[in-house]
Amino acid sequence: MLARIVIAIVMTVALQFIPLDGWLRLVSYLVVYLIIGYDILLKAWKGIVNGRVFDENFLMAVATVGAFALAIYEKSGDYLEAIAVMLFYQVGEFFQSYAVGKSRRNIAALMDIRPDYANIEEDGKIVRVDPDDVTVGQTIIVQPGEKIPIDGVVTSGEASLNTSALTGESLPREVREGDEVISGSINLSGLLKIKTTKDFGESTVSKILELVEDSASRKSKSENFIAKFARIYTPAVCYGALALALLPPLFLMLFKGAPFDFATFETWVYRALVFLVISCPCALVVSIPLSFFAGIGGASREGILVKGANILETLSRVKTVVFDKTGTLTKGVFEVNALHDKDDKDLEEWKAQLLEYAAIAESSSSHPIAKSLLKAYAHQIDRSRMKDLKEISGQGITAVIDGKSVAVGNEKLMKGVGVEPCHCHTAGTIVHISIDGIYAGHIVLGDVVKPTSAKAITDLHRSGVVHTVMLTGDAKAVAEQTAALLGIDEVHSQLLPADKVSNLEGILNASNGDGKVAFVGDGINDAPVLSRADLGIAMGAMGSDAAIEAADVVLMDDDPMKIGKAIRISRKCLRIVWENIIMALGIKGVCLVLGIFGIVNMWLAIFADVGVMILAVLNAIRAMYVRKI
Repeated sequence: MLARIVIAIVMTVALQFIPLDGWLRLVSYLVVYLIIGYDILLKAWKGIVNGRVFDENFLMAVATVGAFALAIYEKSGDYLEAIAVMLFYQVGEFFQSYAVGKSRRNIAALMDIRPDYANIEEDGKIVRVDPDDVTVGQTIIVQPGEKIPIDGVVTSGEASLNTSALTGESLPREVREGDEVISGSINLSGLLKIKTTKDFGESTVSKILELVEDSASRKSKSENFIAKFARIYTPAVCYGALALALLPPLFLMLFKGAPFDFATFETWVYRALVFLVISCPCALVVSIPLSFFAGIGGASREGILVKGANILETLSRVKTVVFDKTGTLTKGVFEVNALHDKDDKDLEEWKAQLLEYAAIAESSSSHPIAKSLLKAYAHQIDRSRMKDLKEISGQGITAVIDGKSVAVGNEKLMKGVGVEPCHCHTAGTIVHISIDGIYAGHIVLGDVVKPTSAKAITDLHRSGVVHTVMLTGDAKAVAEQTAALLGIDEVHSQLLPADKVSNLEGILNASNGDGKVAFVGDGINDAPVLSRADLGIAMGAMGSDAAIEAADVVLMDDDPMKIGKAIRISRKCLRIVWENIIMALGIKGVCLVLGIFGIVNMWLAIFADVGVMILAVLNAIRAMYVRKI
């Protein structure tokens, strides 16, 4: 395309300095015209043959061929207008294809995360196989510089992973034995052995690509409006131009005594051709889908996967955001939050001993609480220090450690060993400890709030969200403490999945159509709520497949800060869409009226069509640049 444009410009400029007349001049300009516009003429002809007459190709073909015909009739030799119309139109098409290509390259960069092979070990050698042939539970090997092909857990090795293609996060993620890793990440250093937890088709990378590939099929209301508008607008314009070419001269001939010849029609035919050039709807037809496509591509680079242009439009109207708690605003894992003495106060000298005895006592248990205590202790356990271990179901553990009788468990266990437990005022799971029949203190375990959650809530309010709500199955005290810490406006606790749906129904009814309601979640139990909300947002890194499938937007790094960013991206995209609609219709409307009265010539018509399209396309490209939004 670019080569044709350059050749046509050079030849057109050269013809202005070469003295040619008559048929030689006409043929020379026709050669230039065919070089720059043969594809448009071909598309217009195919449209006529296939019954799709009224499109921008037909308008450009009629306008330019008509301009040539007028120049031949007038014997003026001025074929420059026809060349210019086609040339500028093709320049506009070039800008459009460049913009679309840039957007597609953004998507293609995301597509490039698909691994082509997986390494397995056979007879002491590394063998490359198709990722589809790797089964769940099989061990794969990922060397430095390679992509992780399938989700799994590291069984051996340490490495830094580049997850930017998935999450938009530029900082490498450090992983070691026991850490979960997701497909599509690039191993920057160190050899990893990974035990797969999913089939290739169900892995994160495959799910992402499915989401992106499907997103183009979902049209926004703006896109649907423009498509319907163009189907009605284009034939109306063609018939309008035909009426402009025929009715005024017929009126002049019938009522004003004008001569019945082509000279009477000449002025009005020219105005009709100008009218056609001005009215070409390509600025709208091209820029609106391009704006949404660019917005989706820009969001995907930031680790925000939007499942379609219609979703982007809904996202821009969100006024209420409803959150799940565990795994969404919190990390979803038990961690030691506090250690208190018998008076429920922090006491440093007791902390080490309390945690040490609790960890030793729980070292043989597989319970999540036991794992959290061992993780917090972070030292090698010497089990030889412990004897007479007894696990009491539903209560806890008793043992003799360093010759001391130790009990670790809940209030029921404390009372069972004759010790009065101290009530803790901190929300969370409480592990009480007694030593030699004396109450020693307790350890508070809780779900740790994500470091960005509080900022995310503040950011949402700054982004125009007027109400935030948390729905959780946790105890009331824990839920209210978390909500207060994060600054959430409303909280509902101790909810079953069905209760979450009914609560969301109430929130939807209360909104009365005043803005959309989004729900943010990550678990299987969140899938019904994600589907029921006006907009479902799922955590994609550690979220369940059911939640990701039910959601409209997926956050690839589980960072709640991305919610506010997604809303701002969507609003920027919609703002650009409306800027283009208003600009295109406004300029074209003014020029059409002026064209009817002969004030606008073909050169201004070119600007009204191609110039507006170039401006609209350049404006649409801005939707891709969202990193600093």
